[in-house]
Amino acid sequence: MTLSDLAPSLQFSPQELTAIALSLKVAGTATVFSLPLAVFVAYALARWRFPGHAALNAFIHLPLVMPPVVTGFALLLLLGRKTPLGHFLAEYFGVVFAFRWTGAALAAAVMSFPLMIRPIRLSFESIDERLALASRSLGADPLWTFFLVTLPLAAPGVIVGSILGFAKALGEFGATITFVSNIPGETQTIPSAIYSFTQTPDGDADALRLAAVSATIAVAALVVSEILQKRADATRAGK
Repeated sequence: MTLSDLAPSLQFSPQELTAIALSLKVAGTATVFSLPLAVFVAYALARWRFPGHAALNAFIHLPLVMPPVVTGFALLLLLGRKTPLGHFLAEYFGVVFAFRWTGAALAAAVMSFPLMIRPIRLSFESIDERLALASRSLGADPLWTFFLVTLPLAAPGVIVGSILGFAKALGEFGATITFVSNIPGETQTIPSAIYSFTQTPDGDADALRLAAVSATIAVAALVVSEILQKRADATRAGK
């Protein structure tokens, strides 16, 4: 096979480019909007002891152990256009999730949330609580102590959690296709497009191109997160 034979296989069609752009949009939105909640929940699990602590921890990690289709179906039952909550959001706020890219972002956020929580929680748990106590003894209130002392020390875990969450959101398929279907240009992300290409004659090359893009981004995210985690561990060890 010559280079001229390979060249067409390296050219992305408009449908493929749209799926890639939409995947980045969905994954980016899911990461940005879920990160503040992930930081709060991770801090609560790491530092606070309250009734229902174990139950909250189990609930947060449910998407990791349940079939993604179940999660997508639950979102559809909760936020579908004909459900009370879905109708209320659409009628009074103009917010629609089902069969929209916003729903794909929500499904991706739900599925990636547990992966974001773990490294952030571990970072909070590794911080010496005496540093926060020292800050408060100098007159800083708990909120300022969190933002000026605790959060900066936990920054490596927050960054790693964000990267892992983004990578997971980029590859989410089961919950997304159940909740928002597979609509080209609206909800068709890279995994959905790969699925469509595998169901059509002569679609293997197209599916292979998108699979290569997805794998490249995922591997890059994992490598970056591993490097940051090692640097954070070295810093904490005083190396």
